[in-house]
Amino acid sequence: MANRTFFATILALAAVASAQPPGRGGPGGPGGPGGRFLGAEVGMPGRVVKNAPYSAEIVTETTQTLPDGNRIKQTNSVRVYRDSEGRTRHEQSLNNLNGLAPNSTLPQVAFINDPVGGANYALDLSKRTATKTGSGRGGWGGRPGGDGGQAPMGRRGETAGGDAPAGVPGGPRPMMRPRGNQNVKTESLGRQMIEGVQAEGTRTTMTIPAGQIGNELPLQVVSETWYSAELQAVILRKRSDPRAGDTVTRYTNLSRAEPPRTLFEPPADFKMTEFTRGSRPRPKQ
Repeated sequence: MANRTFFATILALAAVASAQPPGRGGPGGPGGPGGRFLGAEVGMPGRVVKNAPYSAEIVTETTQTLPDGNRIKQTNSVRVYRDSEGRTRHEQSLNNLNGLAPNSTLPQVAFINDPVGGANYALDLSKRTATKTGSGRGGWGGRPGGDGGQAPMGRRGETAGGDAPAGVPGGPRPMMRPRGNQNVKTESLGRQMIEGVQAEGTRTTMTIPAGQIGNELPLQVVSETWYSAELQAVILRKRSDPRAGDTVTRYTNLSRAEPPRTLFEPPADFKMTEFTRGSRPRPKQ
């Protein structure tokens, strides 16, 4: 039972990573924004960011306008925490995931990455159970590097909340584009204060020429990111794609206070199951 619960949770998380408007391409594909809530988060180890604690809610809103003028709006959110040692915690109600039926009954979950202790935890807050994995090197499933505390929503090579923009040391690798591609334009948007921290903005406009994908007229996909060097995180991302709609992901209720240490460890009364390489899960005695 613990095994099934654990993998059901991980699969649900994978659904977040690949969540996108219906009928579009996969993560990073031309038809959609890709994963909205994972990027370099839980399950995908990234950099460990130290001495930059915070807590915030990350809200993603997607709007699709149908040909008859009707609109489909979807909203989901993740509560995130990071302490000065680079430990991270992400909380989410899986009922809020896009595409699920309104009457779906899924748990409130939390994912803790502890690069200091080399352990990761998946918590079912409703059933008060926890699953532990890691090899002592940091990172989900024992992969080195740990979780940088980045927020969700990146396309391939991007994360919407925790990585530097492409090209910045330590940031995600830039999207592969042909050199001299005249259909891709990048411009600086300057700096502004967002949620009390200074952020630097960049806008990228990709034009899909007429006829390239069967389109009669040129299409433009516009992505805008606002990166905070103080937090080492993209705290605002906007993406407009005529095929997939508009997606906005932003940090809200941002606090720079050190989160309580207890957030980064399973409560003592949770039933613990441990996973190790090459072995079956075993309940902790």
